[in-house]
Amino acid sequence: MTPDLLRPHGSLADGRDPVHLTPQDAGWSHCGLRVLTFDPGRSRSVDTAGAEMVVLPLSGAVTVECEGERFELAGRESVFSRVTDFAYLPCDSTAVLTSPTGGEFALCTAATSRKLTPKYGPVDGIEIEIRGAGPATRQVTNFLSPTVWDHADKLMCVELLTPDGNWSSYPPHKHDASPECEVNNEEIYYFRIGKAGTTDYCADGFGMHRTYTGPGDPGEPFEIDTSVHDGDVFLIPRGYHGPCIAAPGYTMYYLNVLAGPGGERSMAFCDDPTHHWVRDEWEGMATDPRCPMTNANGVIGENGGRP
Repeated sequence: MTPDLLRPHGSLADGRDPVHLTPQDAGWSHCGLRVLTFDPGRSRSVDTAGAEMVVLPLSGAVTVECEGERFELAGRESVFSRVTDFAYLPCDSTAVLTSPTGGEFALCTAATSRKLTPKYGPVDGIEIEIRGAGPATRQVTNFLSPTVWDHADKLMCVELLTPDGNWSSYPPHKHDASPECEVNNEEIYYFRIGKAGTTDYCADGFGMHRTYTGPGDPGEPFEIDTSVHDGDVFLIPRGYHGPCIAAPGYTMYYLNVLAGPGGERSMAFCDDPTHHWVRDEWEGMATDPRCPMTNANGVIGENGGRP
């Protein structure tokens, strides 16, 4: 039986909030995701309970108050407009979020019993990476990867931006309980699709995503090749995942949320050996000048990300 990994836009809605995904809803143990919608000036209380959390503006600005700390997140107009600051919140705490502008804010979570302290993530400390080459060029915004952010117990997050027509999450890779994998991580993909040459979201836009198991992988085999649209969520409990393909005319963003049972945060992965040779082809190949697509100051890719 093919697992129910694609959660289309609206299927995880909680009232006006477009996404409310707990580990239990996902059928696993570690990571979750909420996306909250705010009217201008509205405040909401959030209990982290047994999970550490990151507050990441998708659109709009927000003030975060938690355990005596107050963080003013400048945010952004959309995920295609710029890189944003963020806030880390510890488990077993209560935070009050107030948005003067209104907007949408992602709450990325990972189950933990180790309590740290609240911390602000400034935008000028975020690493932007250009990965791949040629038509597989994409931007990785490493705001909560283990290599750049050590103030977390289990939670790991990055953002991916892919120009229209390009491929990302390629070659296909995995990080599950297979013997060849260094770590076992659950992973969430939260997609936003935009119109190329703008910073706007596009309900009619789409891309493609592939997830599948290989020979000898644990569990029942499956293969899923599907279109993804603005606001869709895809769950990766195991198996190879990739590529993600942005259709011509539409830019692709996805937020990756990862966590697992390991004692050390790691985003290590192993490629599908069938396609690993593609990495060698990138040597000496030019990267797409549309990347990086954004930074802390706004859209910077050549021609604003348009071919």
